[in-house]
Amino acid sequence: MSARTRPYDPVKRALDIVSSAVLLVLTSPVQLVVAVAVASTLGRPVLFRQPRPGRDGRVFTLVKFRTMRDADPERGLVSDADRLTPFGRALRSTSLDELPTLVNVLRGQMSMVGPRPLLVSYLERYSPQQARRHEVRPGVTGLAQVSGRNAIGWDEKLRLDVEYVDRRSLRLDAAILWRTVTTVLRRDGVSANGHVTTHEFLGTGGQGDPA
Repeated sequence: MSARTRPYDPVKRALDIVSSAVLLVLTSPVQLVVAVAVASTLGRPVLFRQPRPGRDGRVFTLVKFRTMRDADPERGLVSDADRLTPFGRALRSTSLDELPTLVNVLRGQMSMVGPRPLLVSYLERYSPQQARRHEVRPGVTGLAQVSGRNAIGWDEKLRLDVEYVDRRSLRLDAAILWRTVTTVLRRDGVSANGHVTTHEFLGTGGQGDPA
């Protein structure tokens, strides 16, 4: 059976709709508090919006809470390390910045579990095998995220993404969600060594994986 079509896929979508809707309601008080904190700490806009490729490479707008100041060379705010505030770092380490992404799940642009949506500029850098990560909807969490998050290199992350495409099932999704909870609580792999997030993916043979 093709990895692109599985009996589990409509079940997965139904679960995404129910879980994202319920979580949006349950987390609304937390999101309100975070939104106020972002507005008072970083200013407006409260939300970070960026084009990301989804299933079949179709581009959508990812929504998260802002964690960085605006770039301002005159103030020395150029790199991610310069722009990321202690408050923003705390949001990332607890994954609270990801809560608005539940809207992307409800809209059908993302799934609760799947390969993380990366940058549009990476699309032309993937090998044909790595590009298979786009055969499914991107996820809020995924196999790579619970296997090391940003602390593992690009080759391994992309290999795990494709492994998820081939192995996706209700049991695997449940295991990934459970492991996500423990990973977030331990705050494992939030950043790559020497980076506030991770290295840029430059393509096969030029990823700049951590030593």
